[in-house]
Amino acid sequence: MEALLGIAILVALGLLLTYNGLIARKNAVENALGAVEAQLKKRYDLIPNLVEAVKRYMAHERELLERLTLLREEAERARARGNAEEEFRLEGEVGRLLGQLRLRAEAYPDLKASQNFLQLQAALTETEDSLAAARRFYNQAVTDYNNAIEQFPGLLLARPMGLARKPVFTLPEGERERPDLGELFGG
Repeated sequence: MEALLGIAILVALGLLLTYNGLIARKNAVENALGAVEAQLKKRYDLIPNLVEAVKRYMAHERELLERLTLLREEAERARARGNAEEEFRLEGEVGRLLGQLRLRAEAYPDLKASQNFLQLQAALTETEDSLAAARRFYNQAVTDYNNAIEQFPGLLLARPMGLARKPVFTLPEGERERPDLGELFGG
């Protein structure tokens, strides 16, 4: 009788520890996603200022600037809907266009010398670095979480708790390759 009671206590303790571990990992993912979203918000807040600073110098780059503004708005709507995969896809496209904008800005000496542009570019670089760190933190938290819900004993509790796999942030296909500078400058 005491042996059965001991086994029952061990099983209950194991379930409790597993449950608490799953909750901790779920919360870590939410925390990491919040960090990514905070950096994205910072980036999105910089974009209109950057676009305005650049508009004066790069009038014929209007299509790129308009696309950047539209993507920023689409990504914010995806975040508001809670669609992380769509937000990550759009955010990757925003990053790609920001890279193109930086490369194209090299062709405008007056723009490169503008104090406002230099400050915005420095703030954007700092934000991009922070965003990369937040993405790594998020991906690690998601990997830990996904492993916990798919491995024994977590898989026994994950489904009844309504826990499902979370997406990791992956680099969009276009960002995996180096940009073609000739294409950017019409060469």
